[in-house]
Amino acid sequence: MRAWVNDAVRAIEADFQRSADTHLIKLPLACFPQIDLYLKDESTHPTGSLKHRLARSLFLYGLCNGHIKKGTTIIEASSGSTAVSEAYFARLLGLPFIAVMPSSTACRKIEQVEFYGGRCHFVDDGSQIYAEAERLAQETNGHFMDQFTYAERATDWRGNNNIADSLFSQMALERFPVPRYVVMSAGTGGTSATLGRFIRYQRYATELVVVDPEHSVFFDSYQSGDISLTGNQSSRIEGIGRPRVEPSFVASVIDRMIKVPDAASMATLRWLERLIGRKAGGSTGTNLWGALQLAKEMAERDEAGSIVTVLCDTGERYFDTYHNDAWVAQHIGELNEWSAQLPTLTD
Repeated sequence: MRAWVNDAVRAIEADFQRSADTHLIKLPLACFPQIDLYLKDESTHPTGSLKHRLARSLFLYGLCNGHIKKGTTIIEASSGSTAVSEAYFARLLGLPFIAVMPSSTACRKIEQVEFYGGRCHFVDDGSQIYAEAERLAQETNGHFMDQFTYAERATDWRGNNNIADSLFSQMALERFPVPRYVVMSAGTGGTSATLGRFIRYQRYATELVVVDPEHSVFFDSYQSGDISLTGNQSSRIEGIGRPRVEPSFVASVIDRMIKVPDAASMATLRWLERLIGRKAGGSTGTNLWGALQLAKEMAERDEAGSIVTVLCDTGERYFDTYHNDAWVAQHIGELNEWSAQLPTLTD
């Protein structure tokens, strides 16, 4: 059995060695001559999103803790990119994979999980996904990955090529190598925890700013200190925001939070597409809106420096939603108010 685990760890590490690091895109913004703004492009991972890093870490965590063995059925509560990425690694190791997701999950996400050989198990009520995943794990004698609990502890936040280590290494030769701000949204909270811990471990002066969409309780919990807060509606920005404070959300490593209206996220997506000629997902719009607000504050203080945020995934998963004008008009509303607050691209 140990031999199989050794081979599994080697296979995951070999997969990592075959992957180049994700690119750091510098955005051309003449309106902020003293401020350099960057996007860490996580959409270029093999499974197309930031969650590829999380899935890799969760598999290594499960293997090295003895939870995943030859033939173990892997189960996750996820309707988004984490399910897609975990299905990829399960196929790499020859393990069965089941994603527990709401029946309302977009067809594109279901197709991608199935493309990697995973199976989708549906529930009518999204709040049931955790309990159903635990039930399936018991029924199959499998392993429930539980991203919302283990995301913050599965990643080696001290370094080892995590996103924080990569980001700061790539900034080393830039005009302002130590960012004034790093901006990140929270879904599980694992990435913000990794970034915040790494910044403190390396003794950087960088501030970690976490942005939060509508219908998420992370912002209110951070402001009040109440970790028991719950909401009655899911976030409309897939992959981020939660109706409960997840165990992996570590508020103590966050320097500031910003609440971002969903319409602002959508307006920023369209603005970014005009700037770089590429579509991105909703969480990228949320991240970038927050980064631009910080850039405005820095400009008002006549402060020079750099800001780094994350391009979480590509827009191809959202052609029927965020990049569909009719869907946005029906579910999000008018964007003009927010578009008017974005920098003009001809400044």
